[in-house]
Amino acid sequence: MKKIGPNYPRYETTVFRDFRVMVDNIAERKPDGIAYIFKKNPRDSETTSVTFAEVQRDTHALGTALIRRFGHRAKIGITSEAAYRQILSYYAVMSSGNISVPIDREWAAEDMAATFAKAGCSAVIYSAGIESKMAAVRAALPDCVFITLGDEETPGSVRYADLVDEGNALIAAGDDSYATYDIDPDALASIVFTSGTTGKGKGVMLSTNNICLDMTDGMYHFAITDRTMCVLPPHHTFCSTIIFVGHFAQGCTIYLSSGLKYLLPELKEQKPTHLVLVPLFIETLYKRIWQTAEKTGKADTLRKGIKLSASLRKVGIDRRRSIFKDVLDTFGGEVKMIICGGAALNQDIIDFFDAIGITILNGYGITECAPLISCNRNEYQKKDSVGIPIVDEEVRILDPDDNGEGEIAVRGANVMLGYYEDEEATAAAFTEDGFFKTGDYGRLDEDGWLYITGRLKNLIIFSNGKNVYPEEIETEISRIRGVSECVVYAGESISDPKKEVIVAEIYPDEEELKLAGIEDDKAYFTAEVKKLNQRMVSYKNVGLVKIRHTEFPKNTSKKITRFNIDKTID
Repeated sequence: MKKIGPNYPRYETTVFRDFRVMVDNIAERKPDGIAYIFKKNPRDSETTSVTFAEVQRDTHALGTALIRRFGHRAKIGITSEAAYRQILSYYAVMSSGNISVPIDREWAAEDMAATFAKAGCSAVIYSAGIESKMAAVRAALPDCVFITLGDEETPGSVRYADLVDEGNALIAAGDDSYATYDIDPDALASIVFTSGTTGKGKGVMLSTNNICLDMTDGMYHFAITDRTMCVLPPHHTFCSTIIFVGHFAQGCTIYLSSGLKYLLPELKEQKPTHLVLVPLFIETLYKRIWQTAEKTGKADTLRKGIKLSASLRKVGIDRRRSIFKDVLDTFGGEVKMIICGGAALNQDIIDFFDAIGITILNGYGITECAPLISCNRNEYQKKDSVGIPIVDEEVRILDPDDNGEGEIAVRGANVMLGYYEDEEATAAAFTEDGFFKTGDYGRLDEDGWLYITGRLKNLIIFSNGKNVYPEEIETEISRIRGVSECVVYAGESISDPKKEVIVAEIYPDEEELKLAGIEDDKAYFTAEVKKLNQRMVSYKNVGLVKIRHTEFPKNTSKKITRFNIDKTID
């Protein structure tokens, strides 16, 4: 496909009314195609493959068993790592007209129990790896049915495998309750309790239409390749919608990673052709590439290769796959694209990966929008932009300032039904004409491309009326060599406690500083930030640099939880 301006032709997409249709359609089109690959033991080389027809069969069986036990419209909790049985449970709940309640498996038992109780769950499906935690959840929810994804007999729980067998027996006896149930695409289908980065989240109510149309309309804008790897937490919509719905529906083969510590060897083993990642993963890979190059004395060769490749590309010659073969082999040698979302990603990193032959499609989403709102396109991206809105969606900037910046608001089929049992929060989240207020600030350019400025809740407002988006400063500081992580916030001046200043708290990359021969990290970063201040308007100047010696606290989506940061100035 050749680039034809900002609105070059749409890609083909797969249209499906609901999850049952999605599963049936792809099984009919590619019955013997490989849907999922995984390892039962991450230390082994042996993998298990499941075809699209097998996914259909297992979903049909489990869905039938769930209907027999719970009927329709029951709320069913799911808490697990990304695993085949967890995905099948998600499909079966959504395909049987029931309501999924995905929860982070890393939550404390009391938080899980309280959330499942608040949602009114009739059942909870969980992975064997958190059995010890589930004992406390079972005790707190005596009327709830617990379903283990493990093979061991567990007192107080029903086995997943037994439910599948039960469903198959029912189907063989003529039970067609799964296939004939009329799923209402506009009814509540999932309650996603967001973890957030500023405190306890709310229950986002999503319909089947929200999720299915988010992917139908979203996939018009970008084309995926045929093999990817899932490394994201499954309770998050970036994983469940983009990968388990969007990618699955398109017939992509999805390898389920055994965990982050296995990521690099699995990349080399599985050789995915594209990845779906949050910025932290990409930043880590970027730093590892450069650190390896520095240690092996190949950093200058890498820089020269980038310059040579850029010169060749200007005259229509692309040799990136051969020039940077050693670097690309780190990813298995066949990755051509990375879809990125969940947080801001430095444009310098996007440019680097493009230089070595990997296109990063930076996008923007939020759980309340199921989640995809906008994305860059395979053959057309704009620097620093998070792309153009998905098809049939409206994006508006509320109360824009002189720079065109204001709160981003969205209206479309992907926007949530509201917050669970919170009418006040729901009403506050929408404008009078039905636009959802994201809480993110940004702007639209003349072609309709979206740019993110910062998060409303993170906004620093000084007494003189000046507003500062910390993300803007964090992006600049992250470009300083040796910065692993950085958070900017308002604090008190050491010399004058009554004076408020901008504080930059930095978690250094000690290995990078060592390679650079830097011994006094506080003095080094203070000097570098002073240089940065000279390039910025005065009210955005950082007045204090604080060094921390541990990573910032994060949620399982790898976003820094700002509310957990100790802002005490030493």
